[in-house]
Amino acid sequence: MIRFAVIAAGEGSRLKQEGIVPDKPMVCIHGEPLLHRLVRIFSLAGASEVDIIVNAHMPEVIAYMPTLEQEFKEKLTIRYLVKSTPSSMHSFHAMAPLLTEGPFCLTTVDTIFREEDFLPYIHTFMNSSHDGMMAVTDYIDDEKPLYVGTDAGMKITGFYDERQEDTHYISGGIYCLRPNALDTLDKCISSGQSRMRNFQRQLVADRLNLQAYAFPKILDIDHASDIAKAESFLSLPS
Repeated sequence: MIRFAVIAAGEGSRLKQEGIVPDKPMVCIHGEPLLHRLVRIFSLAGASEVDIIVNAHMPEVIAYMPTLEQEFKEKLTIRYLVKSTPSSMHSFHAMAPLLTEGPFCLTTVDTIFREEDFLPYIHTFMNSSHDGMMAVTDYIDDEKPLYVGTDAGMKITGFYDERQEDTHYISGGIYCLRPNALDTLDKCISSGQSRMRNFQRQLVADRLNLQAYAFPKILDIDHASDIAKAESFLSLPS
């Protein structure tokens, strides 16, 4: 059994500046809110529980949570935490007590991928012995991509801000992990780190067995123009 977790606590300031009115988790792709889309896909992947952290300054999202719980109540349990945090890593740390009992899959609310690419990823992780399996892609449409170093067998050797000889992929922002990764997370928070990429680097430094899993394409919704890109991507035949 695997849990699923969503970081939906970012402010979405760039979207707001570009005239997008809804809070980021409520931005729609083909008429479906980003948060709903993830929960639906997790349900298809066999989730029995989804944990979500929501920004305390997003009343629209907070008000939507009972509706989401009601819609999926026959399929899974939704637990949500309302808390404003200074970074995605802090949001992850706030949810960590909910993720100690077994493997989990964590992503941010604005990550866009094909459903048919996601289900084999979860299956592959659950049938592996890896401490973590990180979604990666060779599609680069990010202002500050995190490059992922891999060996010939797709074992992760490092995470880099600049392209290296062994970096054929970038991070897709989807992380399948086992609870031992939470010890590394505690270490990062205690040392004052605040970026998810530094957490990933520390996982390598702590010698966790990390595997890369390649998706053909993963997008983030950071700008208004990304909404149209996501809709176009998801409309194309697989």
